[in-house]
Amino acid sequence: MLKIPFFQVDAFSKQLFCGNPAAVCPLKSWLPDKLMQQIANENNLSETVFFVPDGEKFNIRWFTPNTEINLCGHATLATAHVLWNHLGYKKEEISFLSKSGELVVNKSRDKIILDFPTIAYKSIAASSLHIDIFGDKIYELYQLSNNGLMAVLEDELSVKKYVIQKTQMLQQKEQIFCITAKGTDCDFVSRVFAPAMHIDEDPVTGSLHCSLTPYWSQKLNKSKLYAKQLSSRGGELWCEDQQNRVTMVGNAITFLIGEIVI
Repeated sequence: MLKIPFFQVDAFSKQLFCGNPAAVCPLKSWLPDKLMQQIANENNLSETVFFVPDGEKFNIRWFTPNTEINLCGHATLATAHVLWNHLGYKKEEISFLSKSGELVVNKSRDKIILDFPTIAYKSIAASSLHIDIFGDKIYELYQLSNNGLMAVLEDELSVKKYVIQKTQMLQQKEQIFCITAKGTDCDFVSRVFAPAMHIDEDPVTGSLHCSLTPYWSQKLNKSKLYAKQLSSRGGELWCEDQQNRVTMVGNAITFLIGEIVI
């Protein structure tokens, strides 16, 4: 019988039932890929994260309900929270080794600071299918290097009122769809959808802020930005553009501690 510690953490929030829930599974050694994918599917959260010690660092991998991904912000934040608050990790800095390179996480009082690589983006022309997906209020459209699309809409209200066009999204080769606009009480707002990954709407998406932050930093002519993701759960991030890197600051809170028995 295999027993795996299990933590469910709400990331990018100080309050339970807000932010983005992640399942965190500490391991002594890697499980078979198929089994990790089955566990993620059973958890049915946007991400389940597994990590294994590697000297003074940790190898880390993230799974949606149907696929492994190369970078995830909220589940990395949740993992750091678990290490510091439940597994007795003493150092102020944690290094995670991932498919996107080394990710450094620090803490400052009750906040956790992620240091992630920038995700590149390039301007593209909107096709009729893009208009079907995002509506006719697309201000700008960008192709993201992580197989995503980012549409800049007219205003925050357009982002709030947007209704997912799931069928049209599934017809695109891209798997991630982000909408964003200048905020009214923050620097910028966003929402993120990934139906091909079995995530109709992601509550809070740290990795997409690796594109959103440099974009809005340039537009607003400031490097430090306060962002909100306008999902039903909601989330907030304090971001900073550092050229080829982005730092994101957020909170986390534990919802559930248990054990997976296989």
